[in-house]
Amino acid sequence: MLRSPFFFIIIILSFISCKEKITVSAKPDNSKKEPKLIQEKAINELQKSNYNSAFYYFNKSKVTFESLKDSSNIVFNLLQMATIQQINGDYYGSKETLTEALPYIKKDDDYIAAINNQFGIADKELSLYNDALSYYNLALKDAKDEASKQSPLNNIAVIYIKQEQYDKAIEILESILNTKALDEFVKSKARVIDNLGFAYFKKGLNEKGLQYMNESLELRIKADDFYGSLESYFHLTEFFSKTDIKKSNDYAKKAYEIATKLNSVDERLRALSFLISGNSGSAYAQKYISINDSIIKVRNNFKNKFAKIKYDSKKEKDENQKLRLEKVENEFALQKAENQKILFLSGFIILCIVLFFVKKNHQSKTRAVKIKTAYDTETRIAKDIHDELANDVFNTITFTQTQALEIANVKETLIQKLDHIYARVRGISRENNDIDTAANFASNLKDMLSTYNTNNTNVIINSIEKINWDIIDDIKKVTVHRVLQELMVNMKKHSQASLVVVKFDNTGKSISIDYTDNGKGCKKEQIVKNGMQNMENRIMAIKGTIIFDTEPNKGFKVKITLPK
Repeated sequence: MLRSPFFFIIIILSFISCKEKITVSAKPDNSKKEPKLIQEKAINELQKSNYNSAFYYFNKSKVTFESLKDSSNIVFNLLQMATIQQINGDYYGSKETLTEALPYIKKDDDYIAAINNQFGIADKELSLYNDALSYYNLALKDAKDEASKQSPLNNIAVIYIKQEQYDKAIEILESILNTKALDEFVKSKARVIDNLGFAYFKKGLNEKGLQYMNESLELRIKADDFYGSLESYFHLTEFFSKTDIKKSNDYAKKAYEIATKLNSVDERLRALSFLISGNSGSAYAQKYISINDSIIKVRNNFKNKFAKIKYDSKKEKDENQKLRLEKVENEFALQKAENQKILFLSGFIILCIVLFFVKKNHQSKTRAVKIKTAYDTETRIAKDIHDELANDVFNTITFTQTQALEIANVKETLIQKLDHIYARVRGISRENNDIDTAANFASNLKDMLSTYNTNNTNVIINSIEKINWDIIDDIKKVTVHRVLQELMVNMKKHSQASLVVVKFDNTGKSISIDYTDNGKGCKKEQIVKNGMQNMENRIMAIKGTIIFDTEPNKGFKVKITLPK
């Protein structure tokens, strides 16, 4: 059983030599510097047979390469970890590690042959020979050149020997030698020759078998292949075990000495088993028992440590991932809060801008209404002066020029005309002067309405006292005063009404004013022409409503509603 670390490393490098050349010539990547240093440290620990440390650093390097998504180095590290497990007899664990590497294998990957070869070695050591053959054949299929095919071919031949299919083994081993692919690789060639000799021996061709085994041993001694020579000594020990016990024991002792120097425990046990079976004394049996008990404990300890290293690494990775996830969630929550803050602030600013423009728009509309109202008022005053007052003044001037003013009756008539003009001027002034919105508002409003009470027109004012005018805005008071005044002026000019009723009412959150006269009325489409549009603009400016209801010869009605 081959468990030397040097042997395993040689096998792996025989498959991935091309890959290593590519890696060395590749442009260095700073992000891979740290895991590469850890990987190199792991290789150094493996060469020193510090298996725990080597396994730990290979695993640590693998985890770092996983974060970089470097599949090539991940597979390399897992392959080395599986090798360490096989060196220490953890074959099932090594198969788990090799299986872990499979998802990272790409098509035509240089590592696939080495991985399948390692699977084969594990199954061979577990005596699963058919499974081992399957893996060796896969490794052979994926080998890139003739030299790299020789290792799986040799391993297939070894399985055939164990299955006592010696002819098949001999055919494969002779084909390897005939290709001369191993002429430059003395140690590998010696291994094939030794296996070929052992196959001939097991088939019963002892002389030919001994010839090949001795040739292999000579090559191994010349090449200082101490570990390879162990297998030669074991084969020779078995060869002479039936014919020459002394020679058999001598070869077994040489194997034991070399295995002890190389610290190869399995080979020491194998040598002791030959010595025990060769009747070399109970001392060897006691050594065998002691070493075997020790190696079982050590390997169980290695298995537990390898499993713990993997478990701790996975646990640390999961915890780091959890911490990263929590960090991302916290950053997301902070970002969300910041976005909400920005959104709220943006919304507030937009709301302020909207309110500003709404206010500006309202102010513009109010100003436009005020300007139009002022214009309409000025127009009405100009019209009154032109249509009525100017005519009266002109008639009076004409009267003074054509009549004898010294006559008492003429003088009295002139005085009456002047008095009439004076009254007209006072009326126009009263209609357009400032309005007192203080405590006397209701009284002044009532007086204004009462001035239109004549011998021909009876004006009735109802419930004006019900309204608490102190809580009404000044602008609303002015609006009410102007609108009612315009209604009265309109009535006087156009309605020819004999009865006018103005009724006030308090309806909770609003006040209402109902105007009714029994005049001649008009068509609804004539309302604008009669100046009603000005009243509507005033009422709308204070968010109130005004409704006109009139028909020819059916009087005139107006309902005004405005908020308090």
